[in-house]
Amino acid sequence: MKKVALHWQILIALIIAIVYGIFFSTSYSITQKKLDKMQRSNKDSLLIAEMHQFKGQQWETKASFVKEMKETLGFDFYNKYSDDIIKSAYSNKPVKYISWMGDLFLRALKMLIIPLIFSSIISGVTNIGSGESLGRLGIKTIFYYVMTSTFAIVTGLLLVNLIKPGVGADLSLMQEVEEIGEYKDLPQILIEIVPENIFQAVTNSNMLSIIFFAILFGFFITRVGAKPRHTLKNFFNAVFDVMMKITMWVIRFTPLGILGIVAKVVADQDNLVELLSSMGIYMITVLGALIIHALITLPVLLRVIGKVNPFKHMSAMTTPILTAFSTSSSGATLPLTMTAAEENAGVSNKVTSFTLPLGATINMDGTALYECIAAMFIAQAYGIDLSITEQIVVVITALLASIGAAAIPMAGLVMITVILSAVGLPLEGVGLILAVDRILDMFRTATNVWSDSSGAAIIAASEGEQLKVGLKKH
Repeated sequence: MKKVALHWQILIALIIAIVYGIFFSTSYSITQKKLDKMQRSNKDSLLIAEMHQFKGQQWETKASFVKEMKETLGFDFYNKYSDDIIKSAYSNKPVKYISWMGDLFLRALKMLIIPLIFSSIISGVTNIGSGESLGRLGIKTIFYYVMTSTFAIVTGLLLVNLIKPGVGADLSLMQEVEEIGEYKDLPQILIEIVPENIFQAVTNSNMLSIIFFAILFGFFITRVGAKPRHTLKNFFNAVFDVMMKITMWVIRFTPLGILGIVAKVVADQDNLVELLSSMGIYMITVLGALIIHALITLPVLLRVIGKVNPFKHMSAMTTPILTAFSTSSSGATLPLTMTAAEENAGVSNKVTSFTLPLGATINMDGTALYECIAAMFIAQAYGIDLSITEQIVVVITALLASIGAAAIPMAGLVMITVILSAVGLPLEGVGLILAVDRILDMFRTATNVWSDSSGAAIIAASEGEQLKVGLKKH
């Protein structure tokens, strides 16, 4: 019997997860059993005492539950204990039965990221050889990332001005914005590239610092004597080979991981039909711009500049693209992206080891595009007409902000506040897009990963590599 291809397994798991999540939607309740569990977990006694007043109550949606918690307990108290409150009230046994598979899969992927990237970059840099070759590869990579992100932002800007999804938007749909993270500006990012302590950078998963140190370490391996150079090169090549074997093994469990992740995401959404009807035009604008960038702009660049067959390349990258869509994390998907680029597309390790880890950290085409549309949508919703100059500021800020975006779910929300500040738009406007951010995050992350992999193929072709996905020469 012929084995079902992995990308079909993932697609089937995705469909099953969506149906499962819709059928078993999440509710919230406070029971004596849950209060006893909080007590056994040594939760704050003040929190347990406050939660007793809700015993026996049930809420059908997260929004209604959170609203009552904030009104009754107070905004400050809720913010202090929000994670514990939501976890204690969460009610969805059918989803809990399978969501653990998603958590385990993500943990396995995150376990691989640092050793895979570290060994891969050092292996790749030692194989590149000269500093001149490394510099050439770096310039090409940065140029590609800036170019595609700019194309993405301009596409978003044109579409949002054409459709105007924010005109007449219902401001009553606004949600309260909670703490959503910290933004690092470009000078701060550049300073923090150099780690004070590489072990601390590894512990904190500071990817740019790890990449910088690995490139430096790999480069100076080529500058030591023949014997240590040979020993270190063989060692890191061997470590990289082992890491690829482990990655290939983890990849086999992707369908189960995606089943657990997506089922929970869908089940936790409050009233999908109402959400789609109220925010439909905004979502269509974002998705339309992402589709134009992913299915027109990037394929044209692949074909014209890289002499790569876009259909073959997309087929080769199906597994990481679907995984990025499901996890909303280009960072967690990185091991799969590197494996697919090398095994399926035929890109060399010296190119993937340099371009893809850097891309997962700073190349965010989908996120940059989304931020631009979101900022313009908020301006339109508040009836603020941005001038051409202000729109150019939005484009430039979106480009810089996307570089500072973390490769994790919901990171784009932090970036939007930076863009809103740059053109004087109300920060509370972020509350307008919160309800659909998680859904759109899946699409923009898939676009980010598709752009990273396209860049790896184009740069590999420019280095004279013969790719499995290259156009056939007549």
